[in-house]
Amino acid sequence: MNRPPCHQTPAWAALQAQFDATGKRFDLRQAFAADPGRFAAFSLEAPHVFADLSKNLIDAPTQALLLDLARQRGVEPYRDAMFAGEKINRSEDRAAMHFLLRNQAPAQQGRATAAPENIANGLVQVHETLAAMLAYAEQVRLDGAITDIVNIGIGGSDLGPQMAVLALDALRIPGKRFHFVSNVDGQELAGVLAQLRPKNTLFLIASKTFTTTETMTNALSARQWFEAQGGQDIARHFAALTTNVAAAQAFGISTTFGFWDWVGGRYSLWSAIGLPLAISIGAQGFRALLAGAHAMDGHFRTAPLAQNLPVRLGLLDVWYRNFHRFTSRSLAPYSSALRRWPAYLQQLEMESNGKRVDARGQPLPFATAPVLWGEPGTNGQHAYFQMLHQGTDVVPVEFVAVKKSFHGLPGHNDKLLANVLAQAQALMLGKDDTGGHKHFPGNRPSTFLLLEELSPASLGALIALQEHRVFVSGAIWGINSFDQWGVELGKVLARNIELRLRSGDVSGLDASTAGLLQRLR
Repeated sequence: MNRPPCHQTPAWAALQAQFDATGKRFDLRQAFAADPGRFAAFSLEAPHVFADLSKNLIDAPTQALLLDLARQRGVEPYRDAMFAGEKINRSEDRAAMHFLLRNQAPAQQGRATAAPENIANGLVQVHETLAAMLAYAEQVRLDGAITDIVNIGIGGSDLGPQMAVLALDALRIPGKRFHFVSNVDGQELAGVLAQLRPKNTLFLIASKTFTTTETMTNALSARQWFEAQGGQDIARHFAALTTNVAAAQAFGISTTFGFWDWVGGRYSLWSAIGLPLAISIGAQGFRALLAGAHAMDGHFRTAPLAQNLPVRLGLLDVWYRNFHRFTSRSLAPYSSALRRWPAYLQQLEMESNGKRVDARGQPLPFATAPVLWGEPGTNGQHAYFQMLHQGTDVVPVEFVAVKKSFHGLPGHNDKLLANVLAQAQALMLGKDDTGGHKHFPGNRPSTFLLLEELSPASLGALIALQEHRVFVSGAIWGINSFDQWGVELGKVLARNIELRLRSGDVSGLDASTAGLLQRLR
């Protein structure tokens, strides 16, 4: 698409003027005092998610200019191109059709007249694979002999299913335990294997190509352990989530579920990569997850920009990164079940938008993805919140709260909700202290995302919201949010260094790498 770079649009210049005039001195406390309706004006309702944006450093004129920026950058036609199945991932010549994985509309055999051929045919394949994967999940759920499911994968083949299985643990099928192994450090795999018995274990090997170094190293070691411990029938105790069926069969695996090159790893939870979750919460629960995400897809596709929550969040990210020049965002899910939420979003946003060139490969003259970090509340309060409240850097915080709990323990949820409300309030209000040590400057921004309950549908919507938010900020910046070439260089170098660790050959290496290699031998 022929779009002017964001820093050359009229809206960007107007935003800079707005920031210089009022934005850098914006005070939340004064804004609330001047406008009793601020909460209502800066709150949005999206499928399964309520968002309070009123504690952010924005006002109506700034919001209007940000929406102008989205229009001038063609966010809507670019969004429509993605949903039409166009190859918006230009550097890999691929579409980005992860949204298709959660479209549960009846698949038509052959070509649907209302959809492009790749969409129509893709939907048929998606439904076929989903039906087979969910049938297998139900088979495992009914198999009382299988008590432990071990997912071996890395990146999107680990972070997504692990986060979701933990998030929905309250709905987990009784009598089955779920383990996730990703790190090539053998300590992680050894710790899991020590808890297992071969006859009761199912290993899921998650690798699109079936060649990922960390995953295949762990898979081979798991198979060696299985056989050494007297395990029999690899075909029953191993399954693969891969497109490389031949390699899986050579490994001894006969049960495989594939996916497509238009599914990026960090967008693959909705595919066969979600098999651990389907086993944990069942086919009905997994379909509810897809339905929640699909509802958020519909909101993103059809809601006007001003009422479009992914758009509003993505624009807020641009406002903070490029005008306030905040370098990070802290993630504070006030739910122990969401303890892997920060790690999941780190990959989703930083791998997608951690780019220094635009979609044409040209260097960018402005900053892109911030650093994402965080821990669940209330743990984070007793760790890094000191810095959030009184540190020299301003760090926007994104809270996630869940109204209803599943645990039933009296008093706990009220205390948890009181804490998340109090922290958001304290960041904004601050506290005066002439002595200095107890002074809280306040005026520190936060976003508050509220779920009625942590259900498969609400989790699906929450994840899809973040996917589309990343799309929006990437579209504004003009980068390709769907490749990840920065992951590759270290992999290539590691293969060479591994050989040198065995041989001791340091010829041609820089002095530091050579010296460290010799000390490590």
